Amino acid sequence: MRFLIDECLHTSLVEVAQQAGHHCDHVNWLGLSGTTDWDLMPRIIDGDCTFVTNNAVDFRRLYRRESLHAGLIIIIPQVPPARQRELLAALLTHLGPDGRLVNEVVEIVIDGDEVRLEVYDLPED
Repeated sequence: MRFLIDECLHTSLVEVAQQAGHHCDHVNWLGLSGTTDWDLMPRIIDGDCTFVTNNAVDFRRLYRRESLHAGLIIIIPQVPPARQRELLAALLTHLGPDGRLVNEVVEIVIDGDEVRLEVYDLPED
């Protein structure tokens, strides 16, 4: 998989994805920090990237408009970098080396001590 990490998440997530055997970039390292969400979408789609963000509201809305995409991962709520790394690593292990999220969203939801993966299609069928 090819990942792009949003500027609202820590740059150390790039190494987590790379150690799991995936290509990964961070918005900040590509000179795209401060880019509006709608201007970032063409880069995500054209790059066939699975986007990782904390910005659920905006990106759910933008992904609904796409007929085909490589997936969206949302970490809810905002957590410290060490916890972000732990959650992304767990998700990558769950997906396996050949996991694909075509037209799917995975929300990593933390509710007290419980961590849930909520998976759904966008756009909706």
